[in-house]
Amino acid sequence: MRNIFKNKDLRAIAEISGKHFDFLGPMTKIISIANQKGGVGKTTTAINLAASLALSGKKVLLIDVDPQGNASSGLGVEEDARGVYELLMGEANVTEVTCSTEIETLKIIPSRVDLTGAEIELVARESREKILKRALNPIDEYEFVVIDCPPSLGLLTLNALAVSNSVLIPMQCEYYALQGLSHLLKTLKLIKKSINPDLKVEGILLTMFDGRTLLATQVKDQVQKYFSDFLLKTIIPRNVRLSEAPSHGKPIMLYAGRSRGADSYVELAKEIILRSKNDSRPKTALTGSAA
Repeated sequence: MRNIFKNKDLRAIAEISGKHFDFLGPMTKIISIANQKGGVGKTTTAINLAASLALSGKKVLLIDVDPQGNASSGLGVEEDARGVYELLMGEANVTEVTCSTEIETLKIIPSRVDLTGAEIELVARESREKILKRALNPIDEYEFVVIDCPPSLGLLTLNALAVSNSVLIPMQCEYYALQGLSHLLKTLKLIKKSINPDLKVEGILLTMFDGRTLLATQVKDQVQKYFSDFLLKTIIPRNVRLSEAPSHGKPIMLYAGRSRGADSYVELAKEIILRSKNDSRPKTALTGSAA
């Protein structure tokens, strides 16, 4: 496989890996799950990482910022539930739009199709890329907040990245996903420079991995070669049970707890917790000015 990464792409990821975080209060780690390419396992990762963290004993909030609302339906939330749209429009506060799930320590702020028009409605707002940050301030009762971003780099995703400590990038093991990673890193560099200087890359997560195919192995090798510092050890396999779970409104751990898919997301949660413990940087919390 030919190398598609250029020197400027490598510099971009180096610049996004900043080391400095300002300490602003209680330690809530906010992770956006983002990739402008759809079909890479973004929502599956958001649901199952959040659920695995919660089942490990952590207090977790999942925020569904994707108008498709798949993370919401994937956790069994009713379609007409109030959520992110009302929060962004100032029609409700965090408490009023937070829903419970089957897992006691996992809450969700859901999404629905109304959110599609939010980007248009927010365009004229002052500091429009930080509306979510202001709406969530303060939010210190959770140890982890996981945000499921839309498969685009529009205003909703910018709002998610503006409030996040880090971004986790799920990447399907295919050629076009490899190209998309290069473009995403350039965008993250710009966001870090202009909107959120504290944003870092939590890691690159390989998803839908099938070790029987040559292409999957080649993609893995390329990412390992150029982005080894960011490549997470956990690899999510291609697994039928993972595909079935959302239709039952359950995370994989509650639907098929002994499946390979469940095991992989439990390992991912352990890896994220360990990285957080070993991280010498204080985690940014949403207290003080959000402007």
